[in-house]
Formats: sequence, structure tokens, C-alpha cells
Amino acid sequence: MTEEKKRSARAPAKINLTLHIEGRRPDGYHDLQSLVAFAAAGDFLTLAPDDFFDLTLEGPTAFEAGDGGDNLVARADRALRAEKPGLRTGAFHLVKRLPVAAGIGGGSSDAAAALRLLAAANGLPPDDPALFAAARATGADVPVCLDPRARMMKGTGEKLGPAISLPPLFAVLVNPRVPVETRAVFQKLGLKPGESLGYGPHPAIASGMDFETLLRVLKKGRNDMEDAACVLAPVIGHVLAVLSGARGCRLARMSGSGATCFALFETCRQAGQAAKAIAQGHPEWWVKATLLR
Repeated sequence: MTEEKKRSARAPAKINLTLHIEGRRPDGYHDLQSLVAFAAAGDFLTLAPDDFFDLTLEGPTAFEAGDGGDNLVARADRALRAEKPGLRTGAFHLVKRLPVAAGIGGGSSDAAAALRLLAAANGLPPDDPALFAAARATGADVPVCLDPRARMMKGTGEKLGPAISLPPLFAVLVNPRVPVETRAVFQKLGLKPGESLGYGPHPAIASGMDFETLLRVLKKGRNDMEDAACVLAPVIGHVLAVLSGARGCRLARMSGSGATCFALFETCRQAGQAAKAIAQGHPEWWVKATLLR
């Protein structure tokens, strides 16, 4: 196996700028609407094509991610091979930097990166229906990570809108290193099948909005999982308070089901200074200044 055969892909963090829970369906799943963006920060995956699957990990959060069959890279590989019998697999190496069970789709983005690498190694076009089917079979957030660009995500994650052009969003991501299970947050919401929260519709998002216009629209949105997550992990409220109090913060909100929260700033300098101050004050937290797009 030669070095030239290796392929690589970024697995960027997925940030839910909004997350509206429209209601719980009769089948028990929750319908949502979410404006999703992707960060410059993320994991990194390589694939050396081979006849047999293998997965190795390194990085600060590799231990938490696990390298067994439940790792989403392994699940994505199995799902695509089920869709495409005879597909060539290979040896994956994952550099895991993002916190795990953190509401930023780290595992889902890893799985989507694996699907992109397998598609390229096997000559599959990016729009091959088997990729989307495998993504759906792997996890609810994997389809939106296949083409990591800002867009609306609806349903249980399977209904994707077109890519949206956002202005540069300078952000600080903070995770208090407390894992939060998505299922537990949904349970804490307490919606019965057929019920809805009734908090109002999602604001309209248009491609090409400038920063101030987008900010006004985002402030009309919300994350409906935030209160429930704060009950399960009260430290989330503390993180939000710290981010809200950072100089230059224009909006602070939780991403996904938590516990990662984000704050938006007008300039890269403001975001960098805020990240430095927060990291110094809370060295036990994972803090990252980044750009969302």
C-alpha cells in the first residue's frame, strides 16, 4: 500500500444556529427545523483503500470516541457496503479533536467524511443515492454533514434545503466537557406523540444576508432543547452566561442537544480575545475560536 493511495477529508463541527422542535410524531420521532452551519474546527480523517476495514484513532478525544464497531465511521462503512455490495473499504485513521456527545455532530461529521472518502475511492459520484441512504442509516445528523455547507435541515434530519450563503460568522465554541445524551434531552422535553411546543414558526432565512440582518433573524429563532439540557447539565447555563458576558458577544446559544454553546462576534479579533479570556478563566473547558460558514 503506497502513500499516494491515501485520501483525506476534514470533518468539521456542525453548529445549530437555530433548533426549533415542531412536535413529536406518532411514531415517536421529533420533527425539527434548524439552520445549520459548519465550523473551520473539526476532526481529520484519512483512508488507505484496502480489502479489509480498519480504524485507528489519535487525538485529545480519541478515547471517548472509541474505535469499536459502534464508532460512526465503522457504521458508515457498513451502511455503504450494504448499499453497494463489493465496495472497496480500507484502513481509516481518525484524528479526533472535537468533544464527544457535545451537540456539534462530531461523530456524524466523521461518518459523512468516511462516506465521501469511500465514494471517491470507489468512483461514486457525490450525488449517488446510495450515499444518502447510507448516511440516513448511520445517523440523523449524517446527511446534512455529507456536503458541509450552511443550510436548513428539517424533519428528523432527512429533509435538506439548498446551500445558503452566510456572511462570515466569527464564533467562540465552548464545551464544559460534560457529555449530554440527545435521547435524555428529548425525554426531558416531555412531548407526547402528536404534541407540539407551539412556540411559533422558524424565521425565514435568505441566502446572501449581511451580518446585521442575519443576526436580527437569528434572534427571532431559538434552540428548543436548551432549557431541557440546562436541567440535565446546569453547567450549560453557566457557559451561556460566560459567553453572553464576553466583550463583543452579539448572540450566545446552545448548539444541538448540548452541552456545547456558541457565541457570535462581529470580528475575528473579538472572537479570539474572548476565547483567550474564557480559556484562561476556565482551563477545564474546551474553548475554540473559529469561523462558521
